[in-house]
Order: sequence, then C-alpha cells, then structure tokens
Amino acid sequence: MVDDGPWFWAAPFEIGREFGGRGFPSPLPPGALEPRTKGSVRNTTLVAVATDAALTKSQAKRLAVMAQDGLARAIYPIHTPLDGDLLFAAATGRRALTDPVRDLMRIGAIAVQVVARAVARGVYEAAALPGRDPPSWRDVFSP
Repeated sequence: MVDDGPWFWAAPFEIGREFGGRGFPSPLPPGALEPRTKGSVRNTTLVAVATDAALTKSQAKRLAVMAQDGLARAIYPIHTPLDGDLLFAAATGRRALTDPVRDLMRIGAIAVQVVARAVARGVYEAAALPGRDPPSWRDVFSP
C-alpha cells in the first residue's frame, strides 16, 4: 500500500476494480517513498508462478527472475533484511516455445503483471484474524 493509504503500488496493473479501483495517488503523498517496515516483524512473501510452456532449467530461472519484479511493483520496500521474499517458477512442459527468446520474454512480462496483481488482490481480499492485529485493508479502508 502507498503511504498507509488505500492505494496499491500495483494500481497500474489493476484490471477492472479487482482491488478497489482507486488508481494511483497523484501526486504521491509526502513520505510515500520512505522505506518503512512493520516494526521488527518479519514479512516474507512467497510466490509460485507456473506455465504450461516447455522451459529448460535456465529458462525457468529466468522466468522466476523476471516474475519477481512483480513483487517490486506491489510491495515497497521489497527484499529487506527483515524478510525472505522469494519466487519460484515451474513449467509443465505441455507447450513448446515457437520462438524461445520472444516467447520467454512475453511469458515473463505477463508474469510480472500477474504477480503484482495477485499481491494487491490478496491484500484487498484478506480478512483479519479474529481478535488479532493488524486489521485488514478492508477494516481500515472499506470500499
């Protein structure tokens, strides 16, 4: 979320109103780019991206590297010393690549958007645990 407000860093990738349709604040609120953590709490985000493409081990690694950019488009800051953010890629091998470089570039670029949207959608849809802090996004910014 941007500056503890109702906006999501992933707003440019939103389809429809899947995480509130609030867009991106313009201009950014003061302090929005100041790195912050949630105190001493460790915050790890684990992601798995899967494709039906036939990828080599090296191509799957490249897909994971590319898709991990989706985390940076949804979470700020990312990969801090207080967390263990990690993304895994898997390929079923069902569909051969017709142009290995171009096809992998397209799959990776789409994965970036999907990961960013999935993180924002997860925050938007989550419910807080009963009787525990912190409150959910909806508890604070009910649409």
